Amino acid sequence: MSDLREVRLEKAETLRQFGIEPYAFTFQPTDHASSLQKKHHDLPNGEERSVKVSVAGRVMSRRVMGKLAFFNLADETGTIQLFLEKATLDNKITGEKNFGTFKHITELVDNGDWIGVSGILRRTDRGELSVKVEKWQMLTKSLQPLPDKWHGLADVEKRYRQRYLDLIVSPKSRDTFRKRALTVSAIRRFLENRDFFEIETPVLQSEPGGAEARPFTTHHNALDLPLYLRIATELHLKRLVVGGFERVYELGRIFRNEGISTRHNPEFTSVEVYQAFADYNDMLKLTEEMISEVALNVCKTTKLTYQDIEIDLTPPWRKATMTELVYEFTGIDFRKIQTFKEASKALLDLGLEAPVTADSVGRLLNEAFEQAVESKLIQPTFVIDYPKEISPLARSHRIKKDMVERFELFIAGREMANAFTELTDPIDQRRRLEEQQARKKAGDLEAHSLDEDFLNALEVGMPPTGGLGIGIDRLVMLLTNSPSIRDVIAFPVLRPEGN
Repeated sequence: MSDLREVRLEKAETLRQFGIEPYAFTFQPTDHASSLQKKHHDLPNGEERSVKVSVAGRVMSRRVMGKLAFFNLADETGTIQLFLEKATLDNKITGEKNFGTFKHITELVDNGDWIGVSGILRRTDRGELSVKVEKWQMLTKSLQPLPDKWHGLADVEKRYRQRYLDLIVSPKSRDTFRKRALTVSAIRRFLENRDFFEIETPVLQSEPGGAEARPFTTHHNALDLPLYLRIATELHLKRLVVGGFERVYELGRIFRNEGISTRHNPEFTSVEVYQAFADYNDMLKLTEEMISEVALNVCKTTKLTYQDIEIDLTPPWRKATMTELVYEFTGIDFRKIQTFKEASKALLDLGLEAPVTADSVGRLLNEAFEQAVESKLIQPTFVIDYPKEISPLARSHRIKKDMVERFELFIAGREMANAFTELTDPIDQRRRLEEQQARKKAGDLEAHSLDEDFLNALEVGMPPTGGLGIGIDRLVMLLTNSPSIRDVIAFPVLRPEGN
């Protein structure tokens, strides 16, 4: 690697000696590779079209054959061949600074270099649309060789650590992040078309709230104040509803100091949506409409293949209570269970775990669901009506006294969305957060904090409200058929090399 770098440095210096700057200030391409391929698909083999074009990109491969050479040039949209002819190139040189000859481009340009070219279009006898180059300019001299084009980056860890190399050699990776951008745009467009306002809330917070998660901590030197990176946008968005905004959302980064897996990254993206005068039934309809519309926008279909499994996002989707699904998949009927002892025995009899932290019937119901049901929900399924103990920010169910009005959406065996009829009673909310505080003091590092300012906002009065959160990364995983969350986060958190 060191020897190759030295050779390329020498080439850069040689270019300078010929009056060619190896690191250009600017270049103005008129076209992209894909647009040229579409516009001129009808150009017959062996013919030229006197249309002047300029393209810029990275040299991906080179073939030099005497007085002819063929380069493959890649830009953001795709690739196009460059047809380089000594007679044409050398005859077009006008003495202008920074334009090179045929000898310069064939001897001093390497794979990985960025160049800009101008010329006309030609389709070779073999049918390859090409730019017949009349002028070329070095834009950036690459000092390091690209990964082998046939094998790409075989080291998965290196793909995440040096994402720029992954994007260069992998069209699939580029397509994944293009679709991620389209997904984010489609979600914003969907919400804005329904009169939602996006309002930013603080990333640095004095109290982390809105989810059961362990926060990252930091310190503000000027104020001598401990602060936390937000674990959710919920409590501040609800403050905005208290203030009179009837439809608000925020799409942004969330930080949770938790484990790393194919489904979890400590830094991830979510969208949270709050609608006044709505409940979880309204949020269910909104979720179904949003995800199916986003799939149509990004993938042009609601019928996807994820990891060799056909998934149909065409509404309507299945809806079932947590209790019904646990009974369906395990045979345990929590409607008939009266005591904690009965529930614990039922789980243990099936070989499921009953952890010490699951200290109520409701928590054991959730354990049974997470251990035996969740991974089996492949087609879109709304799981509704959750135990009150695990949902401290959701409103008590209007009929089922031990439940709250909450749903989670599961697709491909993983949670995609979480929604509540929001708790607006400040006295009930305080009592539930105090219970969470007691759990935290007992050692539960993921229990909710008690945010006095949020409780004060509720006492000012929040209208009936429905709230929804969707994990953007997991949604993009589904839409791009990506097995790991690291495949859809451009720069995931990684342990430093050598550790």
